[in-house]
Amino acid sequence: MFFDENQEVTAEQVEAVLDRIRPALAAHSGNIELVRIEGQNVHVRLKGNCIGCPISEMTLKYGVERALREEIAGFGDLIAEEPG
Repeated sequence: MFFDENQEVTAEQVEAVLDRIRPALAAHSGNIELVRIEGQNVHVRLKGNCIGCPISEMTLKYGVERALREEIAGFGDLIAEEPG
């Protein structure tokens, strides 16, 4: 897949990818929430036991970001929001 800066990243695309990741997070009493999409960048927030988990950054980088990049043409960056 190639990067296309004109390709719109939609909430439906992102949620479809997150829905495939959520069962693994739920197994550890965690979750992930789509906060917003700005251009090609996706903002998410970890929830539950994922907050403060020592491997949460790896989960975001090598799990969530990798899956989004593989599945969505035009995906830019994954930005983690602080728990709210």
